[in-house]
Amino acid sequence: MAQQPGGTEIADLAALKALAQPRRQQILQHLALHGPATSAILARGLGLNTGATSYHLRELARYGFVEETQGNSPRRQRWWRAVPGDRRFLPRSRQTTEMRLVMDELNHHAYAADVELFERLQRESSTDDFAYSRSEIRLTDAELREFFEEYIALLNRYKRAKGETPAGARVVHTRLMAFPAPSPLPTPTPSAPETHAPEESS
Repeated sequence: MAQQPGGTEIADLAALKALAQPRRQQILQHLALHGPATSAILARGLGLNTGATSYHLRELARYGFVEETQGNSPRRQRWWRAVPGDRRFLPRSRQTTEMRLVMDELNHHAYAADVELFERLQRESSTDDFAYSRSEIRLTDAELREFFEEYIALLNRYKRAKGETPAGARVVHTRLMAFPAPSPLPTPTPSAPETHAPEESS
């Protein structure tokens, strides 16, 4: 993964494939939300067996997405944590055909999981803990990149360690999707009225 001023680019296809596996996405999400865990803790939390979680953790560690850390148990167990950082995928224009296929699959699973979670939590909630916005703006490609960087900067302003958050604070999922509107359909050209040759009679 290459370090860039705006974050760490995942430019290696093998690393991208390792990250795109749905179970590994769940493991990373669990570690990000709940902190360090063993393969047994992850197995119980995700409904897997410890052999599967151990394998997925090793694959994630191979590409630097997780790492071993000090655990909370006196027993000798392997504890894992998600490696923090601003990871970014290559722009679509720089992705190979195979990368695009992997990215499409990753996005499909990620968005489906997000929508399912959003709908479930919304049904269960009766408080004002949901914020939703939908809009359209006109931007050049350069302005869209600037808009994205400003969003990331805003997000980072609110990122704090658990011990630094005020009473009543909770984890809130945030998502940003920005994509071009489809091109307008061409306006049909009015057809000229049909003309008929005069009938001939004999």
